Amino acid sequence: MRLPRDISGMELVKLLGRYGYRVTWQTGSHIRLTTTLGGEHHITIPSHPLLRVGTLNAILSEIAWHFKIDKAKLIQKMWSKA
Repeated sequence: MRLPRDISGMELVKLLGRYGYRVTWQTGSHIRLTTTLGGEHHITIPSHPLLRVGTLNAILSEIAWHFKIDKAKLIQKMWSKA
């Protein structure tokens, strides 16, 4: 499955809520999220109208690494219509 090309930083923040990520702070246009599922993990998301594909790929790679799942499987789960 391809990465979406039209996702904003705030949309990604909402999607990551499914994985236990919560906003811990925001400075300017960057939002810091933290989850305690699978151990404590922090990630910073730019609050831009459209995320660049490389930025989104890097964020999803780090999340997949944290949860020890395949990135393709993570992408499929996040953007499935279910």
